[in-house]
Formats: sequence, C-alpha cells, structure tokens
Amino acid sequence: MIAFKAIRARAAKRKGGEAVLASLLPKVPSQKALAKVSDDRVLAEMAQRIFSAGFVWSVIEKKWPGFEAAFLKFEPRKLAFQPDEFWEGLLSDKRIVRNPQKIKAVRDNAAFVLDIAKEHGSFGKFLEAWPAGDQVGLLELLGKRGARLGGMTGQYFLRFIGKDIYIASADMIACLRDAGLDISGATSKKDQRKIQDQLNAWAKDTGLPYTHLSRICAMSIGENYDAETLRNRGGGEE
Repeated sequence: MIAFKAIRARAAKRKGGEAVLASLLPKVPSQKALAKVSDDRVLAEMAQRIFSAGFVWSVIEKKWPGFEAAFLKFEPRKLAFQPDEFWEGLLSDKRIVRNPQKIKAVRDNAAFVLDIAKEHGSFGKFLEAWPAGDQVGLLELLGKRGARLGGMTGQYFLRFIGKDIYIASADMIACLRDAGLDISGATSKKDQRKIQDQLNAWAKDTGLPYTHLSRICAMSIGENYDAETLRNRGGGEE
C-alpha cells in the first residue's frame, strides 16, 4: 500500500498547497457531543438524507421548514402515535416532497429511533458509544433496523449528524484501489471490511479522524473540483 502521506501530498498539490487542503477539511465535532443530540434531531437528519437521496439537495434544504412543520418537528413519540390518516394526509401536503416510500420511511424510523433510545438512553448516546473502528457494523445495523438508511444515505446521515466516519464515494474507492487495496467497490461485505481495515490502519498511523482521511483520499484523485465547489458541498466528498 502507498503511504498515506503520499496521498496527502498529491491532494495538496492538486488543491494548491497544504494550506488550501487544510481549509477544505470539514470540522469534526467532538464525538462526546453526539450524546447530547436529541432524538428529534436524529430523526430529522435521517429524513433529510432520505429525501435528499436521488434529489437536488438544495431543493430539499429550501423546503425544509415545511418538512419540519408537516412532520411535527420530527418528535418520534408524537409521530409514533399518529393515525394512518395523518400519514395519508402527507401524500397531498405541498410543504414536502410527496414520495410515499420516503414518507413511510419517516414513520418507520420514528419507531426505530424510539427503540434505540429505549435500549441506550437516546439515539445520540448509542452513536457516541459505537466504536469508530467499526463503521461497517454500524451501517449494517442502520440498514437492517432502519428504513432506507443503507448505502450512501446511511453514510451521509452519520456524517451530517456528527459521527466521525469515512464516505465510500467513487473517488475514495478509486484512491484506495490506486493505493494498492484489492477491492472492486464498496458493496460486498468482503470489500467493506478491507476498506474498514485500511482506514483503521491509516487512522492509527496518522492520528487523523476518519472524516479527514476520507476527504483527503477523495481529493487526491478523480475530477479536481475547485475549492468553492467543495466548500458548498458541506459534508459531501469529491
């Protein structure tokens, strides 16, 4: 495997220097702060990532105040006790994107959040306690117990809620393969474990958070987006 310092040097050269590269790395919140994230904000972030999937993110962001109102500020307990008529009414609510499957996912995830909160005190406490070196296991749990939280949607949910994770974007996969990791992608469990093991090794060697390892890796290869474009993408990768 190529040493990570070589990958970082390549990313810095592409972006115009180490200072510019450093400015493009998102701030990683304290993982202890996750324990203080309320369950309604967890459910809201799940919903925003789900509705943003396959859609223009900026459209969802502009409509988000309407989503908050329509979904009762994403209070899991309130939503869990709403009758079928409430959910059927959302199918004609112009304040939101009226996608039946995604609306149902909010209902299902309200129950999921409540179940996890019952087991761990809150969903935030559950996320804070989950070991950083087992992202694969966390995503597997989200995919099995949650609704529409598999794949990239689950990864972006974790990134935006403040969990220190890597994003297995196309550019990051290309970076890993270029560095010598024998993977075909990020869909098989075997490849997912290889990716996790490599990121764990880089985290140990460099002391960098997974968020930064992921972003630097993605910025070292593929299309070279300018700094403004990357800053506008927030928690996204190249």
